[in-house]
Amino acid sequence: MVLKRSRGRWRLMAGGALSWIAASAAASAGAQTADTAAPAQIGDVVVTARHRLESSQSVPISISVVDGAAAAAKNLNDIQDISAEVPAVDFRTSASNKDQTVFVRGIGTISTSPGVEPSVSTVIDGVVIARAGAATLDLLNLDHIEVLEGPQGTLFGKNASAGVINIVTKTPTAQPSGYVDASVFEGGEVHLSGALSGPITDRLKGLISVFGDRYDGNVENLYLNQKVNGYQNEGVRTKLVYTPVDSLTLTAGADFTKSYETIPTGVFTTTNRVAYPTGVATNYPAFAALLASEGVTASSNNTDISSDDKSRAIDFNEGVSLQADWVFGGGYTLTSITAYRNWRNIQYQDYDQTSQASTAYPEIGDIGHLHFDQTSEELRIASPKGRFIDYVAGIYYLDASDNETYERDVYQPGGSGTNNGLGHYGSTDINYAVFGEANVNLLPNFRLILGGRGVGDDLSFYNHRLSTTPPPGTSVTGVAGSFSADGSETKDGYSGRFGLQYDLSNHVMLYATYSRGYKGPAYNVYFNQGATATAPLAPETSNAYEAGFKGQFFERKLQADVSVFRTDFSNYQANSSILINGSVVTNLVNAGEVRTQGVEASVVARPIPGLTLDLNGLYDDATVVNFPCPSGSPITCNINGGRLPFAPRWKTHVEGDYRVPATSFADLDLETEYNWQSSTQYQLAETPQTVQPAYGIWNASLGLLFDRYGLSTRILVKNIANQHYSSYLANGTEGATGVVRWVPRDNSRYVGVDVRKTF
Repeated sequence: MVLKRSRGRWRLMAGGALSWIAASAAASAGAQTADTAAPAQIGDVVVTARHRLESSQSVPISISVVDGAAAAAKNLNDIQDISAEVPAVDFRTSASNKDQTVFVRGIGTISTSPGVEPSVSTVIDGVVIARAGAATLDLLNLDHIEVLEGPQGTLFGKNASAGVINIVTKTPTAQPSGYVDASVFEGGEVHLSGALSGPITDRLKGLISVFGDRYDGNVENLYLNQKVNGYQNEGVRTKLVYTPVDSLTLTAGADFTKSYETIPTGVFTTTNRVAYPTGVATNYPAFAALLASEGVTASSNNTDISSDDKSRAIDFNEGVSLQADWVFGGGYTLTSITAYRNWRNIQYQDYDQTSQASTAYPEIGDIGHLHFDQTSEELRIASPKGRFIDYVAGIYYLDASDNETYERDVYQPGGSGTNNGLGHYGSTDINYAVFGEANVNLLPNFRLILGGRGVGDDLSFYNHRLSTTPPPGTSVTGVAGSFSADGSETKDGYSGRFGLQYDLSNHVMLYATYSRGYKGPAYNVYFNQGATATAPLAPETSNAYEAGFKGQFFERKLQADVSVFRTDFSNYQANSSILINGSVVTNLVNAGEVRTQGVEASVVARPIPGLTLDLNGLYDDATVVNFPCPSGSPITCNINGGRLPFAPRWKTHVEGDYRVPATSFADLDLETEYNWQSSTQYQLAETPQTVQPAYGIWNASLGLLFDRYGLSTRILVKNIANQHYSSYLANGTEGATGVVRWVPRDNSRYVGVDVRKTF
């Protein structure tokens, strides 16, 4: 089902909805019933940031929590959507999941190499996802997300040197329940989901949830005469919880997701390039003429391409896990999590980004196949709380294997004809660790925090590429010569935490921590890898300092969390760019020393019945301290003092939600939010044209909630002010072209309707 309305009618509906919101808010400001006379307190948000069920207010870590029900109501379906709501999180999009990644406080790992792990670890129901691309799946039946900021290696598997995205899905309910949800938006966007949950026997509970969604896209491929930049996804998740005896709980989970995306390899914004740091512009009139002949006009809000091959990516993501929790000995809990995950990615890319071929701009097509699987085991013990020393300790093991093939075909009329390269490459990573963190309760309200993790990595890679030989004196654009290499690296490392926590009262606490982050060695394994890129990259380490307070005031009607932080990274593993026969190729390097420092604050208030106000903000000074330029590098390599990619200096999220009775059987729910961020550099090279200027996105929704019948309906308006922006900017893939953008879903205003029925 697709909404098909004229633009004018949708604008009229949007304006009417906003007017209704404003009028209803004014009319109901003093119309409180007896049921809502007493202002509601701010309750505890329960998290598992330290592998225990605890209030987020008692955990000495900067944590941002996104509620699953709230995310579903706002049409937030994946980590990229969530990143707009959490100031500390940013997301790098791409034409394929294998090139996407998450940043926390400006730190993340951009690389297509299978031989590197992410700086930000993504964990789903206790299972670490070792490849960033495998973690960008839809958030099906989400309970909540915890964003743990700063190094978290003492308790989380693999090496979370910058932070953790801890995703917790819902568990089966004790009573029969379920829901169905349908939402429809402009642009051919449809989301359908549903779940059933409840007891199967006296000691067995089950849950199954399914989803399917699609979106036509908001980029026009003029050559193919069709919309692209869309998707079609479907999946299923199931859980079984079995308690054979009261002290033992077994949780088995399985999930499967298939996604099909038509994200292009960039939409042209300019046909020139401005050099860093000189500011000298180089124009490419031949390429500008080529785009014009195809009907494409490069601009900052261009949404047209002309491609003779539709770029697309297909992903299959699946996994199974078994968690056993045994309570014994007066409150000790022994937990085992055994898991297997499998990820397959197939991508077809129009590398040349045009529909015409010439000697100067050959036709280039890429086909890639990726098969990644991982097996992991975590065994840990948690002591009872309230004693002089309480702790969580354990061991961890991961065996991850990646195997890929990548083919690039180049057709150059009037030149070297048709040539290609075919690469077979991959990596294996065996990671093992022993870890633990303890609270030493020196006084009932004062404690010492001690934690550590010893890590071992056995990393290996192989790469075998066969390239055709062009005529003498010529080269193949974007294809290096035949190559074969392999290598291995064994490395040990450690991370740790030391801190102090002081409770001023039951609802106010202060903390200060020092953490050492560690991320293991890496190999720069990619299609065009050469002999100079076979040495392993050094491990990435960090020293992080954080102090903050968390408190609830005015009879728990106001909550404020504030933290100041500074993290210094050494041997930062980052993405740079090089030219291979006139084609831009990304390259993983040790980028020397970088620093991220700043202040983060979160305020929640419930000043009157039914009204909740949220304000979240981040100031982050994330910069390159010392980038080691290789011998003979041009002046453009000197980027010391430059901004880190995907690290806006300021980022804020402001939200208000007001729920009031509309009738005797229905409530009116008014929600609005504004997300703003300062200018963002998207490239480590500091090129001026890859900076997204500051922008803000205003969203709102109007809902009728029939709690008695388990029914809710909402009208949602996204990007009310019609603010255009780019979610990513990069140089065109061929050298003499220009700059391209990635077009986000909310690049323009759109409207939708959501209906949800629970039972």
